[in-house]
Amino acid sequence: MKTGIFYGSTTGTTEKVAKQIGAAMGVADKDIINVKKGSPVDVADYDLIILGCSTWGAGDMQNDMHDFLDGVQSLDLEGKKVAFFGCGDEKMKKTFCNAVGYMYDMMKDTKAKRIGSYPAEVYNFTHTEAERDGSIVGLLIDDTNHADLTEPRIKQWVAVLREEE
Repeated sequence: MKTGIFYGSTTGTTEKVAKQIGAAMGVADKDIINVKKGSPVDVADYDLIILGCSTWGAGDMQNDMHDFLDGVQSLDLEGKKVAFFGCGDEKMKKTFCNAVGYMYDMMKDTKAKRIGSYPAEVYNFTHTEAERDGSIVGLLIDDTNHADLTEPRIKQWVAVLREEE
Protein backbone atom coordinates (compact mmCIF):
# COMPACT_ATOMS: atom_id res chain seq x y z
CA MET A 1 0.00 0.00 0.00
CA LYS A 2 1.56 3.29 -1.09
CA THR A 3 1.40 5.85 1.72
CA GLY A 4 1.59 9.63 1.48
CA ILE A 5 1.80 11.95 4.47
CA PHE A 6 0.51 15.48 3.91
CA TYR A 7 1.02 18.04 6.65
CA GLY A 8 0.55 21.71 7.37
CA SER A 9 3.10 23.17 9.79
CA THR A 10 3.67 26.71 10.97
CA THR A 11 6.24 26.30 13.75
CA GLY A 12 7.79 23.00 12.62
CA THR A 13 6.25 20.71 15.24
CA THR A 14 3.78 19.06 12.86
CA GLU A 15 6.53 18.63 10.28
CA LYS A 16 8.68 16.88 12.90
CA VAL A 17 5.81 14.57 13.87
CA ALA A 18 5.01 13.85 10.20
CA LYS A 19 8.60 12.74 9.69
CA GLN A 20 8.47 10.58 12.84
CA ILE A 21 5.31 8.89 11.56
CA GLY A 22 6.95 8.46 8.17
CA ALA A 23 10.01 6.82 9.74
CA ALA A 24 7.82 4.48 11.82
CA MET A 25 5.89 3.46 8.69
CA GLY A 26 8.84 3.28 6.30
CA VAL A 27 7.51 6.13 4.14
CA ALA A 28 10.09 7.69 1.80
CA ASP A 29 10.95 11.36 2.41
CA LYS A 30 9.56 12.29 -1.02
CA ASP A 31 6.15 11.00 0.13
CA ILE A 32 6.07 13.28 3.20
CA ILE A 33 4.71 16.49 1.75
CA ASN A 34 4.24 19.97 3.16
CA VAL A 35 0.83 20.99 1.77
CA LYS A 36 2.17 24.49 1.20
CA LYS A 37 4.34 22.98 -1.57
CA GLY A 38 1.91 20.31 -2.76
CA SER A 39 -1.30 20.21 -4.74
CA PRO A 40 -4.57 18.65 -3.62
CA VAL A 41 -4.53 16.27 -6.61
CA ASP A 42 -1.28 14.77 -5.26
CA VAL A 43 -3.29 12.71 -2.77
CA ALA A 44 -4.67 10.63 -5.65
CA ASP A 45 -1.24 8.96 -6.04
CA TYR A 46 -1.59 7.19 -2.68
CA ASP A 47 -3.61 4.29 -1.28
CA LEU A 48 -3.24 5.51 2.31
CA ILE A 49 -3.35 9.27 2.83
CA ILE A 50 -2.24 10.57 6.21
CA LEU A 51 -3.20 14.17 6.95
CA GLY A 52 -1.76 16.20 9.81
CA CYS A 53 -1.86 19.73 11.09
CA SER A 54 -1.83 21.78 14.23
CA THR A 55 -4.64 23.57 16.00
CA TRP A 56 -4.30 27.33 16.39
CA GLY A 57 -5.95 30.22 18.21
CA ALA A 58 -9.45 29.39 19.37
CA GLY A 59 -9.26 25.83 18.03
CA ASP A 60 -8.76 26.58 14.34
CA MET A 61 -7.09 24.46 11.67
CA GLN A 62 -3.66 25.48 10.42
CA ASN A 63 -4.20 27.75 7.37
CA ASP A 64 -2.17 25.81 4.78
CA MET A 65 -4.02 22.58 5.56
CA HIS A 66 -7.41 24.26 5.45
CA ASP A 67 -6.67 25.65 1.98
CA PHE A 68 -5.28 22.29 0.82
CA LEU A 69 -8.35 20.36 2.00
CA ASP A 70 -10.65 22.84 0.27
CA GLY A 71 -9.23 21.40 -2.97
CA VAL A 72 -9.13 17.77 -1.79
CA GLN A 73 -12.83 17.85 -0.86
CA SER A 74 -13.86 17.82 -4.51
CA LEU A 75 -11.91 14.63 -5.32
CA ASP A 76 -13.38 11.15 -5.52
CA LEU A 77 -11.08 9.03 -3.36
CA GLU A 78 -13.20 5.89 -3.27
CA GLY A 79 -11.06 2.84 -2.55
CA LYS A 80 -8.45 4.88 -0.66
CA LYS A 81 -7.95 5.21 3.07
CA VAL A 82 -7.27 8.35 5.05
CA ALA A 83 -5.94 8.82 8.58
CA PHE A 84 -5.44 11.95 10.66
CA PHE A 85 -3.01 13.33 13.22
CA GLY A 86 -2.66 16.67 14.85
CA CYS A 87 -0.50 18.65 17.19
CA GLY A 88 -1.81 20.86 19.95
CA ASP A 89 -1.52 21.98 23.52
CA GLU A 90 -3.41 19.79 25.98
CA LYS A 91 -3.64 22.81 28.31
CA MET A 92 -6.15 24.20 25.79
CA LYS A 93 -8.72 21.84 27.30
CA LYS A 94 -11.76 23.14 25.38
CA THR A 95 -10.16 23.09 21.90
CA PHE A 96 -7.42 20.45 22.14
CA CYS A 97 -6.49 19.35 18.61
CA ASN A 98 -9.83 20.46 17.14
CA ALA A 99 -8.16 20.52 13.71
CA VAL A 100 -8.12 16.71 13.60
CA GLY A 101 -11.92 16.67 13.82
CA TYR A 102 -12.20 19.38 11.17
CA MET A 103 -9.96 17.42 8.79
CA TYR A 104 -12.01 14.29 9.46
CA ASP A 105 -15.23 16.14 8.60
CA MET A 106 -13.77 17.76 5.49
CA MET A 107 -12.84 14.34 4.06
CA LYS A 108 -16.35 12.87 4.47
CA ASP A 109 -17.54 13.51 0.91
CA THR A 110 -14.37 12.21 -0.76
CA LYS A 111 -15.54 8.60 -0.20
CA ALA A 112 -12.14 7.65 1.27
CA LYS A 113 -12.42 5.26 4.20
CA ARG A 114 -11.43 7.13 7.37
CA ILE A 115 -9.25 4.99 9.65
CA GLY A 116 -6.89 5.28 12.61
CA SER A 117 -8.99 6.08 15.67
CA TYR A 118 -7.18 6.38 19.00
CA PRO A 119 -8.45 6.00 22.59
CA ALA A 120 -9.78 9.24 24.10
CA GLU A 121 -9.05 8.25 27.69
CA VAL A 122 -5.28 8.73 27.30
CA TYR A 123 -5.78 12.48 26.92
CA ASN A 124 -6.82 15.16 29.42
CA PHE A 125 -9.31 17.58 27.83
CA THR A 126 -12.85 18.78 28.35
CA HIS A 127 -13.76 19.08 24.65
CA THR A 128 -12.27 18.37 21.25
CA GLU A 129 -13.85 18.29 17.81
CA ALA A 130 -11.69 15.19 17.23
CA GLU A 131 -13.83 13.00 19.50
CA ARG A 132 -16.58 10.84 18.07
CA ASP A 133 -18.48 8.27 20.15
CA GLY A 134 -15.81 8.13 22.88
CA SER A 135 -12.83 7.72 20.53
CA ILE A 136 -10.50 10.18 18.88
CA VAL A 137 -10.64 10.10 15.06
CA GLY A 138 -6.85 10.16 14.81
CA LEU A 139 -3.65 10.66 16.73
CA LEU A 140 -3.30 13.74 18.93
CA ILE A 141 0.17 14.89 19.91
CA ASP A 142 1.16 17.44 22.55
CA ASP A 143 4.89 17.59 21.94
CA THR A 144 5.25 20.65 24.19
CA ASN A 145 3.83 19.29 27.45
CA HIS A 146 4.16 15.54 26.80
CA ALA A 147 7.14 15.09 24.47
CA ASP A 148 7.94 11.81 26.23
CA LEU A 149 4.64 10.38 24.94
CA THR A 150 5.12 11.36 21.30
CA GLU A 151 7.17 8.38 20.17
CA PRO A 152 5.18 5.67 22.04
CA ARG A 153 1.87 7.11 20.78
CA ILE A 154 3.17 7.19 17.21
CA LYS A 155 4.23 3.53 17.49
CA GLN A 156 0.82 2.53 18.88
CA TRP A 157 -1.02 4.48 16.19
CA VAL A 158 1.11 3.07 13.38
CA ALA A 159 0.22 -0.43 14.65
CA VAL A 160 -3.46 0.50 14.40
CA LEU A 161 -2.99 1.80 10.85
CA ARG A 162 -1.22 -1.41 9.81
CA GLU A 163 -4.14 -3.46 11.15
CA GLU A 164 -6.60 -1.38 9.13
CA GLU A 165 -4.58 -1.31 5.85
